[in-house]
Amino acid sequence: MTEHDRCTNVVQYVGDIKGGMKPAMKIIVMGIVDNNPKSFTVSLLCSPEELDQDVALLLIVNFKDKSIIRNAKFGGIWSSEERKISYFPFAAGDNFKMEILCEHQQMRILLDGQQLCDFTHQVQQLGTVTSLKITGDIKLTKVA
Repeated sequence: MTEHDRCTNVVQYVGDIKGGMKPAMKIIVMGIVDNNPKSFTVSLLCSPEELDQDVALLLIVNFKDKSIIRNAKFGGIWSSEERKISYFPFAAGDNFKMEILCEHQQMRILLDGQQLCDFTHQVQQLGTVTSLKITGDIKLTKVA
């Protein structure tokens, strides 16, 4: 995975996950929410060069309805989206640190050290998850 240490507006960031995802692996995304945000997405992708690639995790942070949607896509078919969260922690202009922890059965998403939500693995081979993609209304300060 590449490390991204300068502050840039995200139109689209794509980084490699060298060797693919594995249990106990952690991805860190640090940034600043734009002053007038609509949404941003964080995706874990399989074969990012393919137009219709599989998506192991699509995390959509939507400021209008204060939701955090999780979903996955395999063979061109989206699974049922998950929306349940205990709180919406993002605010315009705020810094954040998101950690995606790969566990044996799920991805655990932490925000500023607090558990935000989980997403059960829907990909059989975690090693095929080889790319991280981030888009939307944030400025990245670090990706590791």
